[in-house]
Amino acid sequence: MAEHDALTRERILEAAEDVLRRFGPQKANVVDVARALGVSHGSVYRHFASKADLREAVVRRWLEGVSAPLKAIVAEEGPAPQRLKRWLDALVTTKRSKRVSPDKELFAAYRALFDESGIAIETHVGELARQAAAIIEDGIARGEFRPVDPDETARALLDATTRFHNPAHAEEWSDPGIDASYEAVWRLVVAGLTV
Repeated sequence: MAEHDALTRERILEAAEDVLRRFGPQKANVVDVARALGVSHGSVYRHFASKADLREAVVRRWLEGVSAPLKAIVAEEGPAPQRLKRWLDALVTTKRSKRVSPDKELFAAYRALFDESGIAIETHVGELARQAAAIIEDGIARGEFRPVDPDETARALLDATTRFHNPAHAEEWSDPGIDASYEAVWRLVVAGLTV
């Protein structure tokens, strides 16, 4: 069997994460990933057109791991204000847990890659906004939220809470007052939304 026959995008992405974890973003290039897989760099290029394409896919995979579990909260039944709070709590908790997890080196590497990954970040923020908008729209339909533009309000929600979930603010997450600040922002948001 040829080396590229068993090589999948998923295997390459796993290897790229391992290279990032061990060596940082400077070493997350196609040659180093191919070396980690024991294949030629040409085999990796059959799946990813460039180093930038590979790095973008790695970031996209990480971000999908953040947003995918939130979908279950969007689909839940029950009062929209509580669902929106659970959704936002889950977003904040997921991002924070990645910073202090055994993969904190990987989190640091992702932070370094985010500046290069405009499309992946835009897609991620768009997905988060769609999820929040769905909960807000449901809350409006149920008479729990004031009639607002759900898309605009979802974007405003993400903007208002960015300090608590955007990796650019990760250094602030260890601040002893961060949880109290988060709750204060949430109270302001929900007061502006509820009927």
